[in-house]
This record gives sequence, structure tokens and C-alpha cells, in this order.
Amino acid sequence: MCLLSTTGYLAPEYASTGKLTTKSDVYSYGVVLLQLLTGRKPVDTKQPSGEHVLVSWALPRLTNRDKVVEMVDPAMQDQYSKKDLIQVAAIAAVCVQLEADYRPLMTDVVQSLIPLVKNLSSVSSSCSSRFMNQMLCSPRPM
Repeated sequence: MCLLSTTGYLAPEYASTGKLTTKSDVYSYGVVLLQLLTGRKPVDTKQPSGEHVLVSWALPRLTNRDKVVEMVDPAMQDQYSKKDLIQVAAIAAVCVQLEADYRPLMTDVVQSLIPLVKNLSSVSSSCSSRFMNQMLCSPRPM
């Protein structure tokens, strides 16, 4: 079987095993969440040295609330609640864990997002809602 992929979305274990699993899908979804949070491409050689690979750059920052806020796409500045931002960042962080065994099941990821979506529908005019709408519903060119 021949696999075509976009650099930056494939889980690290694929390089060593050549196999994809549902945990590989979770990793890829985490990369998409990081893209939405940061406005960056999965691999971007135009970024400064050490910041070319989105996951490598973002992962150490995702555990620090202040650094998470600094990572946000400037286009979304002041259009989100910090609480929602931290929750999405935490979900992204567990999705892009380097060890597949440490990643959640996709059903668990969905369950983690449901309260955020409910918040979006109950407070449709708030800044947080605009942020969540962009995070969950809006396609974004990369």
C-alpha cells in the first residue's frame, strides 16, 4: 500500500513502524488543533530555527498558560476567553504526545470538546463563542 501524506501530520511512530492506527489519527487531529490555535503550518521553514516543526515548537509551551496565550494566532487576539483557550490547548497537547499510548481515544477528545461546543451555542455573541466557532467550525487556509 502506498501512503500519501502531508508532512507534519503523520504521527512519529509511523516512521518506525510504517503502520497507522486510530492513535495516529488523534495525533493528526492534534496538529490541526495546533494550527487553529497558532495560525501556523505543521512544517514551516520560514519560521526561525528551532520553530520549523509546529508540534516540536508548541508541545513544551502547551503546559504553561502564559506561553499558550503567547502562541495564539494574532488574527484571534482578544477574541477568546483564556479558559477556552487553555482547554483547547490541553486537548491539543494530549493529542500530539510522542508516545501513541499516551494519546487519548478520539471519542475522549470529542467528549472533551462537547462542553466547549455547548458553551458556544449558549453564548453565541461572546468573544469566546467567536473563538470556539473558529476553532471548531471554520475552515482555514494554510
